[in-house]
Amino acid sequence: MLRISLALFLLSLTPVFAAPVTTSEELIRAIEQGAEGSTIEIGPGTFVLPKQLSLKPGMTLKGAGLEKTTLTGAEGWKPSWEMMPDSEIDMKRVNTDAYLLRIEEKASDVTISDLTLTAPQLHGAIFSSRNENLHLHHLRIDNVLYCGLRTFYAKGAKIHDCEFIDAGGRWKRGGIPGADGGISGGAIFATWMTDSEISHNRIRRTDNLKERGHYGIKGRGGRRIEIHHNTIEVNFSIEFPFEGADSFDIHHNILKGVVSIPKHAGGKVPESGITYDIHHNYFTTSYAIEFVRNGVEIHHNLFDFDVEKDGGNLISGFGKAPAAGPASFHNNLVSNPGRGVIWINEPYHHLEIRNNHIITRTTATPRKEGLFGFHAECDFSTFLIADNIVECIGLGRGLLRRDESYQIPIRNNHLTNVTDTDRYENPQTDAKPGLEAPLFFQCGVHGELTVDGWKTRPTEVGTKE
Repeated sequence: MLRISLALFLLSLTPVFAAPVTTSEELIRAIEQGAEGSTIEIGPGTFVLPKQLSLKPGMTLKGAGLEKTTLTGAEGWKPSWEMMPDSEIDMKRVNTDAYLLRIEEKASDVTISDLTLTAPQLHGAIFSSRNENLHLHHLRIDNVLYCGLRTFYAKGAKIHDCEFIDAGGRWKRGGIPGADGGISGGAIFATWMTDSEISHNRIRRTDNLKERGHYGIKGRGGRRIEIHHNTIEVNFSIEFPFEGADSFDIHHNILKGVVSIPKHAGGKVPESGITYDIHHNYFTTSYAIEFVRNGVEIHHNLFDFDVEKDGGNLISGFGKAPAAGPASFHNNLVSNPGRGVIWINEPYHHLEIRNNHIITRTTATPRKEGLFGFHAECDFSTFLIADNIVECIGLGRGLLRRDESYQIPIRNNHLTNVTDTDRYENPQTDAKPGLEAPLFFQCGVHGELTVDGWKTRPTEVGTKE
C-alpha cells in the first residue's frame, strides 16, 4: 500500500503531456497556465501572437518541425525603435518586451525546438537573462529587426542545429531607404556568456550585406565558450571585442566574414593562458581576423582568398595602445593574402609566426606591400619568424614593411620570389619548413566541407563527422 501511494505521489509531480496545441489561443493559454517543467507541443500551422510569451523554469516548447510550425507576431504588435540599437552591456536599456519569446529571468533548463520564429517588426525572436542550461535546437529564426537570440549572463547554454536567416542587423526606420538603424545586431548576441556551446548552425543573409550589415555570433565578454561546426555567411562572422575573454575555442567553422576580437592594449591573459584558440576553420575573406588580443593562438586554418578581392590584411590591428602579447600564428595555409598576412598598427610584443605555408599571387590592385607590417616600437627581440614557406607567384613581395622590423629573428624559412632577402640572414636548420603535418579536416554544419590541404570539396555522404 505504501509503495502504491508513493508511486501515485511521484506521478502527481510529473508534468502531464497534453495533445499538441492547434490554435494561437491554446498556445498562449498553455504557456501562461502551464506549470514549471511542463512540455508544450505545438502542432503544424502558423501561430500569430499578439504579445510576448514568457517561458517558466524547466519548460519545453516543441513544434512539429521547421517546415511545419511557425510562430510570428501579430501585425499590430510594433514595438518602438527608441531603445534600438540596445546598449550591448546594460540590460536596463534594452526593450526586453520587444521579442517574440522571453525566458523568465533566472529560469533554468528551458528548451525550445523544432519550429520557425519570424517577426519582421520585432527587435528579435528570443530574449533571455541569467538563465542556466538554455537549450535551443532545430529552430529557424527568419527575419527580425535586430537579433535572433539576445542573451545576458547565459550559463551552460547549448545552441545547435539552428538556421538564422536575415536574423538581425541594421534596420530601416519606418521602411525609409537610407534611414540607417545604427549599430548592427546579430543572429546570436550574447553578453557575458559562460560554459556554453554554439554548434552546427547556419547563419546567412538573403539581402544586401552592405545595406544591412550583420553579425553572425556577437558578444561582449565570455568564458569557456566553444563555437564549432557552424557555417556563417555574413560579413562579421564572429565578434567578441572589448571585455575580458577566457578560453574561447573557435574551430571547424566555415567563416565567410571576419572574426573580430580586439581589446584595448590586448587585454589580460587569463590563468588558462588562452583568450582565443582559433583552429581548423575555413576562412574566405582577406580581412579575416581583427586584432589585437593577448593570449591568442591561431593555427591549422585554411585561409583561401580571392585575388580579385584583395582589400584586407588577414590579421589587422587598428589601435594605438601597446599590447604585451603573446600570440602564435602557426601551421596555417594562406592562399592569396591581399594587403598582407599580418598588419598591427599598435606596438605588439611576443609574436610567433612559424610553420605556415603562404602563397601569394598577383592581386587585382596589384598589392606590393610586404606581408608583415609592424609598429616601429615593437620589441622585436620577442618576435620569431621561422620554418615558414613563402612563395610569391607572379609579382614578388617583401617579407616585411618597416625598416625596424628587420631586427626580428628570422630563420629557416623557404622563400621564393621574396624581394627583401638581402636584408636578413635567414639561417637554415635541419627542421623542415612548412606545416608540421598535412592539413585535413571537415568543417561547417555537420562537417559539410572537407579541407584537404589547399583544396576543398563537399564532404561525401557517409564520411561526415
